[in-house]
Amino acid sequence: MSFSKFFKTLIIIFSASLITYNAILSFTAPPLKQTFSPFPKSTTQIDPIIKMPIHRSRSRRMFHTAVTASDSVYNGWQCRVMYYWFKRLGGDGGKGGEMGGFTRILHSGKGDRLMDEIPTFVAKPLPAGVDQGYIVLNRPWAFVQWLQQADIKEDYILMAEPDHIIVKPIPNLSRDGLGAAFPFFYIEPKKYESILRKFFPLEKGPISNIDPIGNSPVIVAKESLKKIAPTWMNVSLAMKKDPKADKAFGWVLEMYAYAVASATHGVKNILYKDFMIQPPWDTEVGNKYIIHYTYGCDYDMKGSLTYGKIGEWRFDKRSYTNVPPPRNLSLPPPGVPESVVTLVKMVNEATANIPNWGT
Repeated sequence: MSFSKFFKTLIIIFSASLITYNAILSFTAPPLKQTFSPFPKSTTQIDPIIKMPIHRSRSRRMFHTAVTASDSVYNGWQCRVMYYWFKRLGGDGGKGGEMGGFTRILHSGKGDRLMDEIPTFVAKPLPAGVDQGYIVLNRPWAFVQWLQQADIKEDYILMAEPDHIIVKPIPNLSRDGLGAAFPFFYIEPKKYESILRKFFPLEKGPISNIDPIGNSPVIVAKESLKKIAPTWMNVSLAMKKDPKADKAFGWVLEMYAYAVASATHGVKNILYKDFMIQPPWDTEVGNKYIIHYTYGCDYDMKGSLTYGKIGEWRFDKRSYTNVPPPRNLSLPPPGVPESVVTLVKMVNEATANIPNWGT
């Protein structure tokens, strides 16, 4: 055998032995953990509270904050405080957040003295007598006009109210075609199904399609709201004319109307309970975004709540119906919950920094 043939034979034997050795290893060795994937890891997690995805990395989805108001002193001072904190916490796209522009939708039909201080759209009120003394019916009609006539740059809308104070920058909480809304315990579609079926017939689906929400606070896509708003207005007017609905829903009638209108157009909502707090019943601010001071806060000097009875110390927005609250309101006594203390401190900061307060 020549040397070259011997060398080739040796190479073949060595290669076969190496292949056999590797094959044996592949069956006997523990499997290796894969540490590399050709696909990027998902940036989506599930929020355990609301059972909805949290998108960790995404572009900004700006929303426009809209507040309806009358030209009353009562609504005026609340809007000034609200707008102060909107700007302070990054409104108009500041601080890299998603809070875009701000509009006060004034449904008095004419401008007022706050036009130069707060961005304002003047809407026409309902014809005389149509609201039947329920001024809130002007809200959906005002939104219809604003959505039709205003140049709104953002793709989403936050509907808020004058008596909201923003506690921290609000992200766009809506997701995947869903709105984001605060759930109200007193909005009970199932309880009032027989009445609601007049406005949400069986062919629209189960009554559970109606979310337990009002129109505020709600973040919703602008195009969705353009569809919802006219229905919201018409259902509100129809409910007010219906004696049973009017009696059952009372002062929250237009809230039910919005919930019905949203369901009618197939817009479901993430029920985001951390959207806001309502002192004095909610005692901690925590991770909430809005303080809604709709209820009076009455306490004795020991810090005990005296709800239903005027307290030795109190803060109630209704005390300032005809005149704004003074600067430097007295702070609550020791023992009063954090939510109430924070509310008064924030009102005080706003009034101290807003020019010409009280005039």
